[in-house]
Amino acid sequence: MHVVIMGCGRVGSTLARSLEDRNHTVSVIDSEPDAFRRLGPGFNGDKVTGIGFDQEVLEKAGIRRADAFAAVSSGDNSNIIAARVARETFGIRNVVARIYDPGRAEVYQRLGISTVATVKWTADQVLRRLLPQGNEPDFRDMSGTIRLDSVPAPEVWIGQRTIHLQEQSRSRIAWIDRLGEGVLPTRESVIQEGDVLHLVMREENAAHAYSAIKHGPEEG
Repeated sequence: MHVVIMGCGRVGSTLARSLEDRNHTVSVIDSEPDAFRRLGPGFNGDKVTGIGFDQEVLEKAGIRRADAFAAVSSGDNSNIIAARVARETFGIRNVVARIYDPGRAEVYQRLGISTVATVKWTADQVLRRLLPQGNEPDFRDMSGTIRLDSVPAPEVWIGQRTIHLQEQSRSRIAWIDRLGEGVLPTRESVIQEGDVLHLVMREENAAHAYSAIKHGPEEG
């Protein structure tokens, strides 16, 4: 792939080096030439000085042959405009914009532009580490209807079939972390000591799910 990145801050420079490590070609745009020093001497991609939503600058960065575009500058407005230009003017399908304002991020997500709401994401990560298990999920969909939770296998469920936990908790086990590997459960799978269960559930069922997980399998 060829990827164009707008913004050569810590996120943009890290993203650029990670893409090169995976053998993709990269062009990085930033309005400050000094910002390119973050890329290091080993970076082989293009460094384009200019405004990331300027069409001539995007052309110079190879936007017409690009497979993806990431707008990760420090400004919400710049990221939104650049993402829309890449999507609507140049027809790039894989477009991602970093947005600090969670409300704006949801709006543009609905318009088909993938967004990373950094403030909300960071706040959610802190909450997950501060609050007791079950208060904050690993992930919520944009509508807030579906959540994904990581739950260490409760002692009362060890030796029980995964299908029984799913039925009684009204959740689905997306996968299990077991001995350092991901395992997709089948109807015959049994919960083992040390497992971490990744549960998908409706937000409205979360209280019931955690109650069922805590109290263990029902008799019969």
